[in-house]
Amino acid sequence: MTADSTAVDPELRSGLGGEQWNDGPDEVTVVFTPSGLAGKIPARSTALEAARQLGVDLDSVCGGLGICGRCQVVPGVGEFPKWAITAAPDHITGPGSIEADYRGKRPIKDGRRLGCGLQVIGDMVFDVPAESQIHKQVVRKGVDLEGLTVDPMITLHYLELAERDPEDGTSLSVQIIDQLAEDWSIDATGFRFELLADLQAATKDRTLTVAVARADRSVIGIWPGFVDRALGVAIDIGSTTVAGHLCDLTTGEVLASAGRMNPQIRFGEDLMSRVSYVMLNQGGDRELTVAIRTALGELVAELLDEGRRQDSSITERHLLDVVLVGNPIMHHLALGIDPTPLGQSPFTLATDRPVHAEATAVGIDAPLASLYFAPCIAGHVGADTAAAILSEGPHRSEAIQLLVDVGTNAEIVLGNNRRLFAASSPTGPAFEGAQISSGQRATAGAIERVRIDRSTLEPRFKVIGCELWSDEHGFEAETAATGITGICGSGIIEVISELFLSGVIDTQGVIVGEAATRSARILPDGRTFSYHLTGRIAVTQADVRAIQLAKAALRAGIDLLLEHARLGSVDEVRLAGAFGAHIDPVHAMVLGLIPDCPIDKVRAVGNAAGSGAVRAMLSASQRQEMERAVDRVTKIETATEPRFQELFVAALAFPHLDAETPNLAAAVDLPPRSAAAAERGGPKRRRRRRSPAKD
Repeated sequence: MTADSTAVDPELRSGLGGEQWNDGPDEVTVVFTPSGLAGKIPARSTALEAARQLGVDLDSVCGGLGICGRCQVVPGVGEFPKWAITAAPDHITGPGSIEADYRGKRPIKDGRRLGCGLQVIGDMVFDVPAESQIHKQVVRKGVDLEGLTVDPMITLHYLELAERDPEDGTSLSVQIIDQLAEDWSIDATGFRFELLADLQAATKDRTLTVAVARADRSVIGIWPGFVDRALGVAIDIGSTTVAGHLCDLTTGEVLASAGRMNPQIRFGEDLMSRVSYVMLNQGGDRELTVAIRTALGELVAELLDEGRRQDSSITERHLLDVVLVGNPIMHHLALGIDPTPLGQSPFTLATDRPVHAEATAVGIDAPLASLYFAPCIAGHVGADTAAAILSEGPHRSEAIQLLVDVGTNAEIVLGNNRRLFAASSPTGPAFEGAQISSGQRATAGAIERVRIDRSTLEPRFKVIGCELWSDEHGFEAETAATGITGICGSGIIEVISELFLSGVIDTQGVIVGEAATRSARILPDGRTFSYHLTGRIAVTQADVRAIQLAKAALRAGIDLLLEHARLGSVDEVRLAGAFGAHIDPVHAMVLGLIPDCPIDKVRAVGNAAGSGAVRAMLSASQRQEMERAVDRVTKIETATEPRFQELFVAALAFPHLDAETPNLAAAVDLPPRSAAAAERGGPKRRRRRRSPAKD
């Protein structure tokens, strides 16, 4: 039965509840909520046919054969003055064999009917539940997709091929294209090459499901019988971790999430050390490419295995789309492109456009999956930043937003819906525990939270894997299994901030030797001093310097963008990335990691790049929005900016050599500013605030 048919044969009439058939008007009025779409339709049309005729967002994969269960509606009964309709129970046919025989995965809930299983024989109002809509709100799991509406890039269509004369000679591909046009009004353009070998087997029983790419209307997937799963994987390739999400492309449901360490770490902790490895070792680029492609393949296999725990029918052939994001060096290495031009000025990208390929090209065992690598922005601002912009939406906001993805290479975005600026700063791996004497990655046993008594200088802390503070009863028992193994990035930020607030560290970042008279935890360490959190775990002067250098690089990049935007302040700050998600806003501001801002306007947003990648996979409109936003960004290259070094030196001080901090001062008691800062500070760096749009 085609979408616009109105004639109902006796067999189908029985399936639709023919016993309630009556002779009524030729046309009836139907209204669908919540869209409010309404109109006249031929009497005896199904609710699904009415929805298609009126352009209502009602899902269906089987095309009205009562197989998929996606087209469920809720009939409304009573007076509806808004539309001048009186809807009665007998204005629709009762349940028939279609609904009685339905055995799909989606149960028919109380009060609902299959849109394909009832006919409208009088004026009616139908409500379309959220889960029955094509452009539905997503089901969230481990990734922030708030406000995202699924806008499918790939659609599934069940077909029953019409019988043909044995002498007809029409090819299977043409038969499928003809059936798509007849049943779904889709003018398919052709088949991807990899499918041609599958056509005979898939059409053996004359029933099949095909996947059609919305962009070019090509058939990109084919399976025998009825299939209602089309899957996608979105992956954020970080320099330290690689994180991915498996999603149902038609419902938006996040089925599985997983992550793993980037195996390239063995070639260098930070990006530039990996570029140096390529420069110094013949074939080094190939080694790095093989390493990351192996990780991508293993991660996708892990995600599919997790998906199979929920649906045993899932195979690699259900995976149709893979979206990748990453910084420019990860982008180039994953695609097999020499990254060495990104290690020296002018830091030229091989391409900043979106890359389209087959997923198998990057080592992912998914024979039908297409690959989309999101666009890069500049030589050191990559596709991960493009995805973070999409997720956090500075381009959609009137407020001036500062978006910072804190990692071994920090990406910074500043602006609003008028103008956007972006840059990167080489913070190095200190924030992730590397280059710190007792530093480690954020794993069980690592100190992640620290508070220091301002009078006694005694610490209390929390470790990953235990909810208790170290001075609470039961802490030792709770941590016996893991021990206290080191201090991770968020712990380093907090302990140095607390030491500064306690007067142990001065504005210039020096551990004050006189503080040793206040606490036995402050001990001589060569020509300097160190503060001991435990007998074994200490914060040394070298640790403080490593954090100073990292935070100054980040802050100088931020200040540089503020200068280019001619701004003196920001309205809100978003801290992204695995590390950013665990930074306490007050402690970040104490260090001067971010500029002064109302504390309640600073928040961690987790893996914004990963969230943006999922959005770009589930929504065609959001993918286009990301590409448009990237084209609007003004790129600032910190490595070639003459002001960067001066801003860097000023940012070495805690919180900052001369920037005012009224919001921070209202939240905590800050130590007196140094004489040098007081002499230099204030007026000459304050600017009248202007909108970036007025530059």
